[in-house]
Amino acid sequence: MLILGIDPGLATVGFGLVQKNGQDYRAVEYGAIITKPHRMIESRLSEIYDEMSELLRRHRPDCMAVEELFFNNNTTTAIDVAMARGVILLAANKAGVDIYEYTPLEVKSSVAGYGRAEKSQVQYMVRLMLGLKETPKPDDTADALALALCHGTRITNYKV
Repeated sequence: MLILGIDPGLATVGFGLVQKNGQDYRAVEYGAIITKPHRMIESRLSEIYDEMSELLRRHRPDCMAVEELFFNNNTTTAIDVAMARGVILLAANKAGVDIYEYTPLEVKSSVAGYGRAEKSQVQYMVRLMLGLKETPKPDDTADALALALCHGTRITNYKV
């Protein structure tokens, strides 16, 4: 099973493709879609949509695991992330990819064994589970791989 993990954002969208064979996991491709802050938001959203669509077309994943949106104190940032997340979900839906959502607590629990694990603990487990020499950068990329691993370990019938 090929799982695409997505850590949504407007400035940086982390992505990680993980191949699951039984209990074995292998990183296929990972990285980030980075948009420039000085551009108009509609241009940035279009860039995210186009790059996501190309990633989905090129790899044809079986499913996508995306982080559930949570609101913090910065409403502007939350709205921007929500818009970016919307175009990501749209791209996946148009590509016919099943979408699953996980909270940060679920991801940490699945990958590190503890829902309140520190970011460094999750990154270490991502590196260990995928046999990577280094922790993927930026952090959004490691988070996306953690989302893919979470789905692989917790496959559910939970669909958006």
